Amino acid sequence: MEGFKSGFVALVGKTNVGKSSILNNLIGQKISAVVNKPQTTRTAIKAIVNRPNSQIVFIDTPGIHKAKSKLGTTMNDTAYSTIPDADVILFVVDATAENCKADNKLILEKIKEAKSNAILIINKIDLVKKEKVASIINDFKDEYNFQTVIPISALKKADIEIVLNEIEKTLKEGPAYYSKEEYTDQTLRDLASEIIREKALKFLQEEVPHGIFVEIEKLKRTKTMNEKPVFNIEATIYCLRNSHKGIIIGKDGKMLKKIGMYAREDLEKMLEEQVNLKIWVKVREDWINDEKFIKKFKTTD
Repeated sequence: MEGFKSGFVALVGKTNVGKSSILNNLIGQKISAVVNKPQTTRTAIKAIVNRPNSQIVFIDTPGIHKAKSKLGTTMNDTAYSTIPDADVILFVVDATAENCKADNKLILEKIKEAKSNAILIINKIDLVKKEKVASIINDFKDEYNFQTVIPISALKKADIEIVLNEIEKTLKEGPAYYSKEEYTDQTLRDLASEIIREKALKFLQEEVPHGIFVEIEKLKRTKTMNEKPVFNIEATIYCLRNSHKGIIIGKDGKMLKKIGMYAREDLEKMLEEQVNLKIWVKVREDWINDEKFIKKFKTTD
């Protein structure tokens, strides 16, 4: 279609700057775990926004951080590898950071190396004074020739529409890469795993969350005795130590039940059908340095 635009847009930034919240609001669906803890996203998750005159394919990358394991190194490599290939970079920074420019120096250097079309997104402006936002804009304006700078609160729909409009202006004419019915390249197993992991991240203590990995063992759509459709989902939460296993399960199994209850609610909203969810917890010591597990987080062409 003449005048139709398309392209791939990578959300890049440090951990806990709000990339996943922005992505979920951009597409109006939950495809990426959203919790107020760092290192939530582990893979490059694609999401699709179809507009009347454009198709925007978003890539939510892992938050860039100081790696302390093979998993951390893989997450950083995944994030950095998207920068040269994306048509547009959404460079997300946190307005509440004490020294925003210094914190993001390495990411900015990668964007400069790739000579990327980049839009600077200053998120969480609702949590700081206007003077702080103006200072961040001033700090970055001479560092790179950004297409535009957009201060936002990821929670406001009006801000999200501004971001979409600016991206569309930056994209070149091109075809739709996905059908209009699609909103992500994630499988149902991927989405189910993300939802369960999100609830675990939300409710567990600080030392546990980033040592967990959720694997969907079974996902099957059947019917109840009353002939109503139902999804039977079985999942395993892997953790690093026996002490973590005890925390995840909780006294009398209360924590695991809580994780399962909230995960099932989200799954039923997503699938629009009844869900039977069973979750087990297993210890897999040092899996964050185990190549068998790490390969699950590596990007493939």
